[in-house]
Amino acid sequence: MKELGFYFDFGSPTAFLANVRLQQLRSKYGITVNFYPVLLGGIFKATGNSSPATVPAKGQYMQKHDLPRFARKYGVPLNFNPHFPINTLQLMRAATAMYEDVNFEIFINCIFKSIWIDGLNMGDERVVESVLIQNKFDSINILDQIKTDEVKQTLIKNTEEAINRGLFGVPTIFINDEMFFGQDRLDFVEAILEKPIK
Repeated sequence: MKELGFYFDFGSPTAFLANVRLQQLRSKYGITVNFYPVLLGGIFKATGNSSPATVPAKGQYMQKHDLPRFARKYGVPLNFNPHFPINTLQLMRAATAMYEDVNFEIFINCIFKSIWIDGLNMGDERVVESVLIQNKFDSINILDQIKTDEVKQTLIKNTEEAINRGLFGVPTIFINDEMFFGQDRLDFVEAILEKPIK
């Protein structure tokens, strides 16, 4: 079975779209998707990169045209979050804490939906707690875990390893040790998946 690695941060709308598309590709090709939560801010700082939103014309183009086109292509709603940019540090720590949990992917989908479909301010811990409770997660346990040194250091380590692997942003996908940056490169990923395993 083929597998790929998906590096993401909840604060990226393109990572949201990549998550949707990768699930579609998994259903179609039976692949394994390995999720890697990282800190996009840390990656930007280490590489000198920045969000497309820092270039007003580019940010406006992506928000009004490019992202909606891909959302329509993938058949998923997308509402640009009115609280953007959201500080996702606690959310990425939560994803790190949940990594071995049987409900990890349900959690990932829940947070992405809360930000990029429901438009919630997931940088507000009270909102996060409410979302976790509504979706039947153990909010007390999760919010306690994100304060531990183990979770904090694991997320830092994972981000540093991603940078050492060549990441300069998210979403980034690896398949057969080949790197693809951006959800708009997933057609190249699918072309590899279409090839039979030798």
